[in-house]
Amino acid sequence: MLIIMKKNAPEGALVEIKEYLISRNFDIHQSTGANRTIIGVIGDTETLDSDELERMPGVLQIVRIAKEE
Repeated sequence: MLIIMKKNAPEGALVEIKEYLISRNFDIHQSTGANRTIIGVIGDTETLDSDELERMPGVLQIVRIAKEE
């Protein structure tokens, strides 16, 4: 799963999302570019509610990665 943050998402929003994920035993990888920050979520992300994550402050989009069959 990828969490794409809004261009001007405040640092507090990033901290909140990372704490939310870590408290649920997910590993995360953050990539910060000139215009966007993307958080890669590692683990069984089917247990995460995409709608709930999209409502969190600073989140632009949630992208699920399909499982291999």
